[in-house]
Amino acid sequence: MSEERVPRGGRSGGAGAGGGPAATRAAGAVRVAAAAVTAVAVVTAEALAGEGPLLVGAVPYALGLAALVLAAGRWPRAALLASVQTVIAFRSAGMSDVGWIWPASAAYFLVAAGDGAVRDEAGKRLGPLSRRVPRGLPFAVAVGVLQVVFAANWERYVAGLDGREAVAALGAEALWLALVLAAATAWRNGRNWRREEAAGRERAARERAAEARRRAEAERLRIARELHDVVAHTLTVVGVQLRVAAEALDDEPAEARAALRTAQEVRATAVADLRALIGVLRDPGEEPGAMELAPGRGLDGVGDLVEGVRAAGLQAGVETEGDPAGVPAPVALAVYRIVQESLTNAVRHSGGTRVDVRLRYGSDAVRVEIADDGTGAGAGAGGEDGAGARAGGGHGVAGMRERVSVLGGEFASGPGEHGGHTVRAVIPVPS
Repeated sequence: MSEERVPRGGRSGGAGAGGGPAATRAAGAVRVAAAAVTAVAVVTAEALAGEGPLLVGAVPYALGLAALVLAAGRWPRAALLASVQTVIAFRSAGMSDVGWIWPASAAYFLVAAGDGAVRDEAGKRLGPLSRRVPRGLPFAVAVGVLQVVFAANWERYVAGLDGREAVAALGAEALWLALVLAAATAWRNGRNWRREEAAGRERAARERAAEARRRAEAERLRIARELHDVVAHTLTVVGVQLRVAAEALDDEPAEARAALRTAQEVRATAVADLRALIGVLRDPGEEPGAMELAPGRGLDGVGDLVEGVRAAGLQAGVETEGDPAGVPAPVALAVYRIVQESLTNAVRHSGGTRVDVRLRYGSDAVRVEIADDGTGAGAGAGGEDGAGARAGGGHGVAGMRERVSVLGGEFASGPGEHGGHTVRAVIPVPS
C-alpha cells in the first residue's frame, strides 16, 4: 500500500475495532454500559460532595460525558479531547468538584484499547504484518499528562493550594489514570492475541486444505499414469496377439494357440495391476506410496516386456550394464514404466523392425535408452514437442516425463541419430 487509511471519521480503532458483526455489537454494548456507569458515577459523586449545583451542573455534566463515551465508538480521540475539555470547563467554572481525571476514565480506556489497524480501500482490516497508524495508547498518555499538568497548575495558582496539597490532590488521580491505561493495554493485547490465534487457526486450516488438494492432485496424476501405462500396453500386446491368432488360426493352429495364451497372460497381469489401483482408490486411508503392482513390475520384468514385443513380431534386444541390486523401488518402477511405454509406442507407431533397450546401472544414476529403427512415426507418438501425444491421442510421453521429473531426473524423446526414434532418461539414485 502506498498510503495508510483508517475508517471513516478518522478513528484509529476503538475497543471493538476489527472483527465481525458480533464483535461490533459487543463493542457497542460495552460503550453503552460505560456511558451508563459514567453518568451514574458522576451524578452520585456530585450528590455526595454536596457543593455544586445538581440539576444545572451535575446532571448536564454527567449526561455530556456519557454522550461523549457513546460517540467514542466512531471518533475515540475526538471524544477523549472533548471529555477532557468538558471536565476542565466544569471544574474551572466551579460547577464540579469531584475530580479531574476519573470522570473521563471511559474515554481514556476506549482510546488506549484501540488497535489502530490499517485498513484497505474496502475498509477491511489488514494482516498483522501490515503497517499500522499509531496506537491509541501514546495519544491517551499524552492527553493524560497534559491534563494532570493543567490540573496541578490550576490547583496551585488558581485554587491557592501549596505544592504538597496539590500533589496530594492529584496523586491519586494520576495513579488512577495509570491503572485505567494499564487495564486498557492488557485488554487490547488479550483481544489481539485472540484475533491472531483465530487467524492462525484459519491460516493453518487453509494450508491443510491446500496440502490435501496438492496431495490429491499428485495422487490423481500418479494413478492416471499407471492406468495409461497398464491399459495402453495391455491393449497393444493383446491386439497384436489376437491379430496373429486370427491370421494363423486356419494354417497354424499351434501358433494361434500360443498367441492366445500370450494374450491371456498379459490380460491377467493387467487385471492384477488394475486391482491394485482400485484398491488404492477404495481405501482413503492408504498412504500415497503404498500401492503394490503385480509381481515383475520392476527391473526383473523388463525381460518380459521385451519378450512381448518379440511375440508381436518385432526384433528386440536388451543390453544391461552394472548391478541393479542397489536401485530403489520407485526408480525401478519408473524404469519399468518408461521401457513399457516406449516399447508400446514402438509396436504401435514406429513401423520399424527392431527396437533395442539399454540399461546402465550406476552408483549415482540409472540411464535408460530405448531406440527403434522405424520411420519416425514413433516420434510422432511422443515427440518432445508434444505433437505426437496429440497425434496418438495419448499421454505416454507426458507420463514418462512426469515420472522422471518427480525423481529429479532428465528425460528426452525424439528422433535418433541414425533414424528411428529414441527415448532417453537419466534417473538419480539416492546415496
